[in-house]
Amino acid sequence: MSAVSALTAELDTVLRSGPFHVALRAAIAARGLPLQRVQHHLSRYGVKVGVTSLSYWQQGARRPQRPESLRAVRALEEILHLPDESLIRLLADTDTRDQDTTGQPASRSYRSLLEAGDALERLLAELECPPDDGLHTLGHHERVRIGGRRELKHRESQHIVRAHRDGVDRFVAVHHGDPGCTPERMTVHALENCRTGRIRRHHGTGVLVAELLFDTRLRAGDTFLFRYAVEDGTAGASREYVRGFGAAGGQYALQVRFDGGALPLRCHRFTQHSPAAPRGGRQELPLSDHHRSVHLVEPRVRSGMVGIGWEWE
Repeated sequence: MSAVSALTAELDTVLRSGPFHVALRAAIAARGLPLQRVQHHLSRYGVKVGVTSLSYWQQGARRPQRPESLRAVRALEEILHLPDESLIRLLADTDTRDQDTTGQPASRSYRSLLEAGDALERLLAELECPPDDGLHTLGHHERVRIGGRRELKHRESQHIVRAHRDGVDRFVAVHHGDPGCTPERMTVHALENCRTGRIRRHHGTGVLVAELLFDTRLRAGDTFLFRYAVEDGTAGASREYVRGFGAAGGQYALQVRFDGGALPLRCHRFTQHSPAAPRGGRQELPLSDHHRSVHLVEPRVRSGMVGIGWEWE
């Protein structure tokens, strides 16, 4: 068998079985394209992806997760002459791995996060929200309240931001409810130094986005503090709260408080590089007897995800 035939046979096999990074690496090798040429072809599709990111993807060090990255994967299917949805399907196949030791879902499936990412992109487009909102987060403090039915009842966020360009006068908040939630029944409250603007919801994925309008236009270098809340309580038992960060930023603090009639067996914090990556940084969190709460503090956030999970009896 020639070297080309061997590469083609390997590609056919891994496109059926995965994993994603092996299939991508095999597809690039079968076409004989250096990563710089792959990047060039992607730019012709209007998609910007760095050579370093492509290298990480084919090594399995990172997985595409942002809407722009998923557009790149679909473009790669054309550039590398692959069947439609062949690489996207391998990304979604991680659904079956998202189980904890109890057999309960440890997190939303990768497929559901892909769908939520697409829905979020459409909602942000409706609000004419650019990729760069002009704000750098100095501090973000969240308080989550779990109700007597074990549901995610309430979330309050306080942001301290600094503008890095002139004219910024709003922030677009994103809330992703638990599976089975009803975004139409959620409400958004502007609590301090802001007022609510347009609100968009996507029922199928439980995504809600809301404009929070400032009473002033910030100049580059100005700092600003604002606070808002989302009343949810529309889904079943909640098992975790996760916050994702697209880039490095300032301090992040998360507190989860439980109803006195619905206390978890145990709680833990965790980190995750991306929705498809394995979870790490697990640390047990003691539940405060008096305040029925647990918390975590990240002095300086990095790109990725951090959250608190808990187990019910």
